[in-house]
Amino acid sequence: MLLEEQLTEQIIGAAIEVHRELGPGLLESAYEQCFCHELHLRELQFRCQIDLPVQYKGLKLDCEYRIDVVVEDSVVVELKSVEQVLPIHQAQLLTYLRLSGKKVGLLINFNVAVLKNGIIRRIL
Repeated sequence: MLLEEQLTEQIIGAAIEVHRELGPGLLESAYEQCFCHELHLRELQFRCQIDLPVQYKGLKLDCEYRIDVVVEDSVVVELKSVEQVLPIHQAQLLTYLRLSGKKVGLLINFNVAVLKNGIIRRIL
């Protein structure tokens, strides 16, 4: 398995390629499909739309939360296409990391002029 730092660089590179081809302004679902295709082209293992049950004091709640993408079973990627990333989006990523047991997450907002301004990396 790749080191997490190298892996996040490859994930960001895939996102930059998608943004370079498509630009801002599309729906999140379009970016997600293209992003996953780009991960496939880069021969990275990934899973999309992963169910994330909520555990509360021994009770498992199927609340239909879904992680957008998990790459190499170690990095959670939450994709957005919003005017502005809000604190709640960052809190969502941190909660997904905690609930999934993963340590590294990326929040990628494709609705920006320059993609590097739309990427947030978080580590638990």
